[in-house]
Amino acid sequence: MEKIGIMGGTFNPIHTAHLILAESAREQAGLSKVMFLPSKRTQEKAGAYILPDWERCVLVGLAIAGNPYFYLSKMEMERGGMTYTADTVSALKQENPETEYYFIIGGDSLLSFENWSRPEVILANVHLLATSRGGCEARRISEAAKRLRERYGADVILFDTPAMGISSTDIRARCKKGSSLRYLVPAAVEEYLTKHGCYRELLIGD
Repeated sequence: MEKIGIMGGTFNPIHTAHLILAESAREQAGLSKVMFLPSKRTQEKAGAYILPDWERCVLVGLAIAGNPYFYLSKMEMERGGMTYTADTVSALKQENPETEYYFIIGGDSLLSFENWSRPEVILANVHLLATSRGGCEARRISEAAKRLRERYGADVILFDTPAMGISSTDIRARCKKGSSLRYLVPAAVEEYLTKHGCYRELLIGD
């Protein structure tokens, strides 16, 4: 049975911490592949400056090109209207019922998971792979995992990742100031962002 990890996110832009999170999950959970699934611009982030869907896909493609276990899916980009994780994982499972899907999230996202749209639908279709590090208190993450198991019968697996302080917000700010991005994003992503002047028109607070 194939085990596919799902690494979703805005990826605005993708950076090294995203890649390390995905690779840690792949290795520790024994995943066959990890699907990088960029999300469309959401209503919640309508006021923020987000690169066009196609351009974020280009950056993800550049970032994952060197890893044979990673691949890009434009599934959410190509779907009309608003997209929700519950709809995406339901469609994936319906198309590939024999595949086991593992949704990869950070510990902070696990703490707020019950606020997502239809968490029960998500948990009925995927296993949750949540990092037990990343700046969140390990005890709170363990308690959140236990609560999801008890309330939804969820399969929540905790895994370790190196502690990293890299964020897309910081990358965007560095792009605006023209600061170095070296080692914060893959070299190909740095070259693209610099060459095309991405985020140079960023407003304070975006």
